[in-house]
Amino acid sequence: MSAKYTTPEELVRLADVAKQKAYCPYSNFQVGAAVVTASGDIFTGCNVENACYPVGVCAERTAICKAVSEGHVKIKAVAVITNSSKVQFPCGLCRQSINEFGTEATIYCASKDGKYETHSLNDLLPRSFGPADLML
Repeated sequence: MSAKYTTPEELVRLADVAKQKAYCPYSNFQVGAAVVTASGDIFTGCNVENACYPVGVCAERTAICKAVSEGHVKIKAVAVITNSSKVQFPCGLCRQSINEFGTEATIYCASKDGKYETHSLNDLLPRSFGPADLML
């Protein structure tokens, strides 16, 4: 846990700090993420690649797993930043993982210079499938 949530800009900054720790020797595509829980706690993560490509883990899912492993199962916001000059968005797996813990989450997607766009999870994952869909 890094800190308590303050502003979107601070969340993007914390994601950028996490990005610097990315292990990406194959793609050289650094990604950092910061997740805000319902209590305002922040957990960060970076992408971790593996020579066996499917084994790698995205930054967003790393941060989510850190939060969940500490007992936080409700996500309010996520910031994601890459080393690209254009704004990038979470992949489909990450969008689904965010949906599991934060159907109302706000997503801040940033370029390497820290400029970001704000989106709702519903904008990025319309007509999603989640826990409520398993209720028979």
